[in-house]
Amino acid sequence: MKTIDELLAEGVSGKRVFVRADLNVPLAGTEITDDGRIRAVQPTIAKLAEAGARVVVASHLGRPKGAPDPAFSLAPAARRLGELLGQDVAFATDTVGSSAKETVAALADGQVAVIENLRFNPGETSKDDAERGAFADQLAELADVYVGDGFGAVHRKHASVFDLPARLPHAAGSLIATEVGVLKKLTAEVERPYVVVLGGAKVSDKLAVIDELLGKADRILIGGGMAYTFLYAKGYEVGISLLQKDQVEKVTEYMKRAEETGVELLLPVDVLAAGEFPDLKGKTPADFITVDADKIPADKEGLDIGPKTRELYASKIADAATVFWNGPVGVFEHPDYANGTRAVAQALVDSEAFTVVGGGDSAAAVRLLGFDENAFGHISTGGGASLEYLEGKSLPGIAALEG
Repeated sequence: MKTIDELLAEGVSGKRVFVRADLNVPLAGTEITDDGRIRAVQPTIAKLAEAGARVVVASHLGRPKGAPDPAFSLAPAARRLGELLGQDVAFATDTVGSSAKETVAALADGQVAVIENLRFNPGETSKDDAERGAFADQLAELADVYVGDGFGAVHRKHASVFDLPARLPHAAGSLIATEVGVLKKLTAEVERPYVVVLGGAKVSDKLAVIDELLGKADRILIGGGMAYTFLYAKGYEVGISLLQKDQVEKVTEYMKRAEETGVELLLPVDVLAAGEFPDLKGKTPADFITVDADKIPADKEGLDIGPKTRELYASKIADAATVFWNGPVGVFEHPDYANGTRAVAQALVDSEAFTVVGGGDSAAAVRLLGFDENAFGHISTGGGASLEYLEGKSLPGIAALEG
C-alpha cells in the first residue's frame, strides 16, 4: 500500500486530491454528538492542504435510500471539519452535479471542500458493477489523485471505496495506515495473554469473530445483550432478556470448543435486571434488581453486568498483554446501566496491556463516560471493519488501495 507520506514526497501542490473519509458521525438534529471520526481523519486532510493540494473530502452519513435526505446531510460535518482545520471549508450540495463541479473548480491550492453525502446517489451502494462503476467515473472527474482514509467504510464494496481507487493514482491516508498496523498486532503479532471482550446486542453479529478468535485468544469475556443467548444455552432462565434462540446451537458449539481448546470463555455471573427497558432520553432513575445470572426472574430482562462480574472481568484483564474490546456490556446510555461498561473501560485503562477499543458503540461509550482517549492504546474508527478484519475477511477498501 502506497502511503500518504510517499504521495506527499512526490508532490501534490495544485492537484485535486479526493479523500474518502468517514464522517459518519452521530447527530441530534444538526448537532454532532461525537466528532471522533472527524478528528481522526483531520490530520490527513491537514497534511494535504499544507502541501498545497486542493482537497475534495467525501463520505457517507447514515443510510439514506439513494436519494437526497436533509436528515443525512454532511453540512454539519463540513462545518466541524472547518473548525478543526482552522479554515473555511466549502460545501457542495450534491455529489457529482453542478454544485460539486463548481465547488471543486473554485478551490485554490491548500483549500478544502466537502461534497454532499455519497449515499444520496444510488450508484454508491449499488450491487450492480456497471451502475457503481458509472458513479465512480463521475467522482473521478473531480480529482487527480485518490487517498483512502475512511477506515469505517473499507469493508464495503462501494463506488467511492472500491471502484474509484482503480481509476486514479491512489494511496492510504494516515488513519488507515494506523488502523491496519493496529489490527496486525491483534492477528499476526499478538503479545499474550490476549484477552477479548465482546458485548453488544446480538450474538449473531459476533459469531464469525468468535469462531476465528477461539483459535487465537486466551480469554473471551462476554457481555451485553448477546450474553443472554449464551446463558440460555447453559440452561439458565433469562426472563425477557434479549435472546436469539436460532443461535443457541452455534453458541453451545462454541462453548464446547472453548473448553476443548483451553480458551477461557467467561459469561456474566450476575446481572442488573428490570421489568422494562430504561428511558434513554429523559434518563429517569431505573427500578432494577441485582441477581445471579442463573436466577433472572421470568418477567425481567438483564440490562447490565453485575458487581461480581465487573470484578471478575477486571481481574481477567489485569494481567493481559493485549486486549481487544468491541461492544458495550450493558445499556451504557443510561447512568444506572453504565457501570459494567465503565468497569471494562477502567480495567483497560488500568492495564499495562496494548489496549484496542474496537470502534462503534464501544468508542462512543468511552467518550460518553468521560474517559481520556489517550489512556487507551488505540480507539478504532471502524467497528464493523475491525471485526471483519479479525474474522480473516478481505476488506474491499484495503484491497483496492493495495492494487
